[in-house]
Amino acid sequence: MINKCDTGSCRVPKTEMLRDACEGQEEKCKLELIDIEIDNKKMQVTKGTTILKAAKGIGVKIPTLCNHDDLCLAGVCRICLVEVEGFKTLQASCSYSISQPIKIKTNTAKIRRARRNVLELILADHVGECYSCMRNGNCELQDLAMEYGITSYPYGHDNIRKKGVDFSSHAIMRDLDKCILCRRCVRSCIDLQEVGVFSIKGRGKDSTITTFGNKPMDEIVCINCGQCINRCPTAALYEKDESELVWNALETEGKHVVIQTAPAPRAGIGEEFGLEPGTPMTLKMNTALRRCGFHKVFDTCFTADLTIIEEGTELVKRLYDNIEGDGHTKLPVFTSCSPGWVKYLEHFFPEFIENLSTAKSPQQMFGTIIKTYYAEKNNINPEDIVTVALMPCTAKKYEAGRPEMCQSGYRDVDYGITTREMAKMFKETGIDLPNIEDSDFDDPFTGGSGSGVIFGATGGVMESAIRTLYELVTGEKVDSLFEYGDIKPVRGFEDIKSLELKIDKVTEVPELLKGQLNSFEFLKNQTLKVAICHGTSNAKRVLEDIKNGGEFSTYHFIEFMACPGGCLGGGGQPIPTNEEIRIKRANAIYSEDKKASVRKSYENPGVLELYKNFFKEGPGKEKAHKLLHTHYKKRGKEIL
Repeated sequence: MINKCDTGSCRVPKTEMLRDACEGQEEKCKLELIDIEIDNKKMQVTKGTTILKAAKGIGVKIPTLCNHDDLCLAGVCRICLVEVEGFKTLQASCSYSISQPIKIKTNTAKIRRARRNVLELILADHVGECYSCMRNGNCELQDLAMEYGITSYPYGHDNIRKKGVDFSSHAIMRDLDKCILCRRCVRSCIDLQEVGVFSIKGRGKDSTITTFGNKPMDEIVCINCGQCINRCPTAALYEKDESELVWNALETEGKHVVIQTAPAPRAGIGEEFGLEPGTPMTLKMNTALRRCGFHKVFDTCFTADLTIIEEGTELVKRLYDNIEGDGHTKLPVFTSCSPGWVKYLEHFFPEFIENLSTAKSPQQMFGTIIKTYYAEKNNINPEDIVTVALMPCTAKKYEAGRPEMCQSGYRDVDYGITTREMAKMFKETGIDLPNIEDSDFDDPFTGGSGSGVIFGATGGVMESAIRTLYELVTGEKVDSLFEYGDIKPVRGFEDIKSLELKIDKVTEVPELLKGQLNSFEFLKNQTLKVAICHGTSNAKRVLEDIKNGGEFSTYHFIEFMACPGGCLGGGGQPIPTNEEIRIKRANAIYSEDKKASVRKSYENPGVLELYKNFFKEGPGKEKAHKLLHTHYKKRGKEIL
C-alpha cells in the first residue's frame, strides 16, 4: 500500500491528513458516522470522507482529471463539480470533506453545463493532433470530451504548436502543448517519489509546469522512473519510443535480432488488448514476438536467476568480511536491479554507493551473455547481434545507455522497449494477442525458475535470494520454514517490510561456491536481517534511518525498487495504474511462480550449464566479475 498522505511531508488539507491517519482504525480514532444523501440514495460515511469517494462507493461515477488514487488531492481541474444543498455554487467533490449531513446531486443540467464548459476551456489551450497523439484512444481528456458531447470549440482550439517537445531525456519525453495543468506529475514526483523534478510556475493563464531553471530533462535530477507518465491524463508526458528503431533492425539484412522479456510485461500487456489486469500472456507473447520478426525470444527470468547467484555470492562474501575479516566492505548490501533506484541513490545519497551490489541487473546480464556466450556458441559476430529488452520500466532505457554497460566490448542492450511500445508493435503487425497460439521460449535460455518470475513484484528479489541462500547455506529446504517455499512476510504492498532469519545450522559449501569460500561456519547461529521497500519516498526513509544509525543500519540485505509495487508498477506499464491493478498483476506473477517446475535460482539447469561451460571459475570470479558486474558513480545534485 502507498501511504500517499504522510502528514510529515504531504501537502494536503488537514481533513485529508485526519482521514488517512484514521483509515482502518475506526475504533481507536472514534470516527463519527454521518448521514448523507447522494442522488436520492441515503448512506452513512465516516467524517472526513470526500464526496468523490462516497459516490464511488455506491457506483456513481464523477469525472476528474486531477484526482488519482495514488496521489494526494489537488482540486484544480474542477471537472468533478457537484451540487450540495445549501450552497449557491457548485463544489469540487474531490476536495469536499464531509463533516455534517448533506444532500448531494451529481447529475443535473447545471452540473453537465459546468463540466462541459470546463472541458471546452481546457481544450481551447490544448493543441489538437488527437489522431497522431501517443495517447489517442487512451486519453482521459479525449474520453471526457466524448462523454460530454463536445462537438465544437466555442473558445477556439489551437492546432499550432507553441512550446514544442523536450526530446532530451533518455527515457521521458515532455510535451507542454498537451499539458492541462492537473499537477499529477508534480504530485507524483514530489509526494509519491520525493524527487521533485516538476513544479508549478506562474499564476492564472501564465501557469505552467516547469523544471528547475526550466532546464531540459537531461540536465535535471530525474531518475527516469516514469511514474509521472503513468499518472498523466494526456500525452504531456510519454516514454521515448524506440519501436521504429527496433523495426529498422528487424528489417536490416544480416542482423540477428533477439529479445528478452521480463515477467512484469507479461502480467500487464493484456490490458492493452482489453483483458482484465493480471491476465498472464507469457506464451502468447512469445508467438507474437516471432511474428514481429524476432529471431530468438528469451526469458529475462533466466538472468534473474543468474543475478541471484552473483548477488547472493557477493552478499555472503561481505558477511564473511564483516564477521571474520576486517569489515572493509559495506553493509547492508543494497539490491541494484532497479535503475531508477540506482540513479536516485547516485543523486541523493551518493555516500551509500559502496553499499550497492555490483551485480548488473538481469536485463544487462542478459545483454552481456548474448554478445559473448550466445554469440560464441552460435558462431555469430557480436556486431551483427541486436539485443532488445522488453521491460515494464522507462528507466531501463536509460540503464541500457549507461557507458558502464559494455564490458564485453559491445553495448549490452541496444534497445529498451516498454510494455506499451510492444503492444503498439503487436497492433501494427495485426496481432490479436488474446487469441494467438502459445509457444515456449527459445533455447538455450528457455526460461528461468519461479524465483526469476517473482522479480517483477516488490519483495520478489528478496524472496528469490532467501530461497537460494538459505538452502545453499543450511542444506535444508526453505519449505521447512515457509509453506510451499512461499516467503509471505516479504510479499505485499506495505511501504517497508522486514524479516529476520535465524541460521541454526550450516552445511558444506557447494561445488558452485567453492572458489569463493571454504566454509559457512561463520554464519552458524547468525540472524540474517533483511528489508524491502518500494518507491523512492520509502527508500529515502530507510536511507535516512541508516544515515542516523537507526534500526536499518543493523540490517544485512535490503531490496529497493524505485516504483510503487515494484516492476509491475513500472513507468512503462499499461495506463491506468492504481493499487487494485498492481495487486492483480502481482497475483499473475505469483501464479506463474506456483506453477514453475523449478522454483529456486540455484536449481536452474541452464544457469548451472552456463557456469560449467562459460563462467568456469564460478560466480564472482574474474570472468563473471568482468562481464556480470559493474560500478556506479556519484552524481549528487550538481545542477542545484
